[in-house]
Amino acid sequence: MADELTPETPEEEQPKKTHKQRKNGLYPGVSDELAESMRTGWADTELHGLEPIAQAAHTAARRAALSARFPGERLVVPAGRLKTRSNDTEYPFRASTEYAYLTGDQTENGVLVLEPTGESGHTATVYLLPRSNRENGEFWLSGQGELWVGRRHSLTEAEQLLGIPAKDVRELTEALIEAEGPVRAVRGHDSGIESALTDKVTKERDEELRVYLSEARAVKDEFEIGELQKAVDSTVRGFEDVVKVLDKAEATSERYIEGTFFLRARVEGNDVGYGSICAAGPHACTLHWVRNDGDVRSGDLLLLDAGVETHSLYTADVTRTLPINGTYTDIQRKIYDAVYESQEAGIAAVKPGAKFRDFHDASQHVLAEKLVEWGLLEGPVERVLELGLQRRWTLHGTGHMLGMDVHDCAAARTEAYVDGTLEPGMCLTVEPGLYFQADDLTVPEEYRGIGVRIEDDILVTEDGNRNMSAGLPRASVEVEAWMARLKG
Repeated sequence: MADELTPETPEEEQPKKTHKQRKNGLYPGVSDELAESMRTGWADTELHGLEPIAQAAHTAARRAALSARFPGERLVVPAGRLKTRSNDTEYPFRASTEYAYLTGDQTENGVLVLEPTGESGHTATVYLLPRSNRENGEFWLSGQGELWVGRRHSLTEAEQLLGIPAKDVRELTEALIEAEGPVRAVRGHDSGIESALTDKVTKERDEELRVYLSEARAVKDEFEIGELQKAVDSTVRGFEDVVKVLDKAEATSERYIEGTFFLRARVEGNDVGYGSICAAGPHACTLHWVRNDGDVRSGDLLLLDAGVETHSLYTADVTRTLPINGTYTDIQRKIYDAVYESQEAGIAAVKPGAKFRDFHDASQHVLAEKLVEWGLLEGPVERVLELGLQRRWTLHGTGHMLGMDVHDCAAARTEAYVDGTLEPGMCLTVEPGLYFQADDLTVPEEYRGIGVRIEDDILVTEDGNRNMSAGLPRASVEVEAWMARLKG
């Protein structure tokens, strides 16, 4: 990885001056001749006549709704900044969900500001880093110069793409300090912006803004539904990729599975939407197993929980529990089929007007019945559910909202989310599971180390629901036939 030549480069590491070099006062170690050379000879690469991005009309409507909710207040929504991974390397940047939702932009350091007008509305401005300056050396001497990190859109280009007036973000901090009137900001993404607003905001008011933006994402518009379907379709292909290389995973580890799915995510989308869970054997009993460094053995199950994130940052979230050798054993099938029956009941409960908790309750009822039937719990089933005894093996809730975040709408109020009512356009997961830990002495030995989860992405429609991930088989016999076809 190339190292930057900056004014901070230690003197002993700087190029030695010769009699032909003249002193450059701005950049020690850089001759006037080189500095002059880097200033000139560059073509004009400004792009003209750009079409707005696909979501521009939708982001405008979202900003209008936000404006109506907080009239007369300045609203500040940052994209965030690069985060250090180690020393002088950063993690790949991912814009804050709130910022991307309202602008469609994904560049670091961006900030959306809604400035209240004298009437009831707002004027929106997006503050961005402009093209690198070729005159002052920023282009090639700064670590964020375009020679190092790639071309940025000019402010004019950004305006055409986003449909929002754009200004230089380096002018924003001072403007926020000097501005008067009530302000709300989305916190946790840009410490510089938060410092500039220290004396102008309160945690309570900012939390109201965060909650509103979380709840606003509950019902998806047509663009979002289309993006979620793209994410799911790519995820289906990623699962097919994995099945085709299970023999290679057996020769290596769970990381072969992780890498195989990641390839699909990067080729067809932006990234994975969350850390892939590639849990083979007893690792399937660890809900968020992302180490993915275990053995993949014929005869065991693979619990694969993974989702592709699209270029517009919408993610799928799908789980299948697959027999590594292509065939479930009798005990694996028994447990798998119980979870499948539970998921069927949960999906059937997803419909407009239903309570959000209904699909969870329906799924849990089936699992409690199975655990009583198998003699692992003493009935009646109503007693088991009242005391929550099934949770020793079901462990988690049966689903969550899905969108730009894998656990979308997380800041929503309880009454608007888990105690709320389903509406057309909501997208959620239905993902019951049974997990018998390898050291659980309360169950027969044959159960131990088996974990099963089946998860699909379900869209609430006007007359019921649509399983967006129906492209992946779910019933055990269908899974076996699907795997056999893929393995040839």
